[in-house]
Amino acid sequence: MPVYAYLILDSGFLVWFLPFVLTGWSRKSPARRDPRARWGLGLQSVGYAILWLGPFWSRPLPHWRLAAEVLFLALGCLLSWTSAGTLGRHLRLDAALDTDHTLVRTGAYRFVRHPIYASMLCMLLANAAMVATPLRFALGLVFFLAGTEIRVHVEDALLAGRFGEEFQQYRKSTPAYVPLVR
Repeated sequence: MPVYAYLILDSGFLVWFLPFVLTGWSRKSPARRDPRARWGLGLQSVGYAILWLGPFWSRPLPHWRLAAEVLFLALGCLLSWTSAGTLGRHLRLDAALDTDHTLVRTGAYRFVRHPIYASMLCMLLANAAMVATPLRFALGLVFFLAGTEIRVHVEDALLAGRFGEEFQQYRKSTPAYVPLVR
C-alpha cells in the first residue's frame, strides 16, 4: 500500500473531523437525553475497526480504489462541514434535546434527516475502498448500519416526542441518512 494513500486517508479524516471541533460540542445540560444511542456509536466503531483487520498494508491499491477513496472522502467532508455548521449549538455526541431545541431542516438536513451519519457512512466507504476485503467490508458495513439504525431510531424518537406532527411530516418527506432510501 503506497504511503500517499495513508496520507490521503489521514488528511481526509482530519478535514472531516475539523468542523465538529470548530463548531464545538454543546456542553449545556440537556432537557432530555437518551443514553441508548451510545450502543449505536459502539457498533459503528466496531464496523470501522473490522475494515482494518488483517494484513491490509500488503494489498495492492488499484487506481479505481484510490479514486473511490477520494470520492467518498470528499463527500464525507462536504457533509460533515455543512451538517455541523447547520446544526450549530445543537451538536452533541449523545442523543439529546435542549429546552430551546429547534427542528433543523436547512442545509444538508433538507435532503436527509441525519447527514452526519451519511458523512460517517462515506468515511466508512472511503476506508473500505482502501483497505477492506469484500468480506471485511460486508461485515463492517453490517455493524456500522446496525449502529446507525440504533442512533437514528433513538434520535427520531426524541424529535418526535418534542416536535410531534411537524417531525412526522419531516420524517415522511426526508430519508434518514441515505438519499432516496426510505
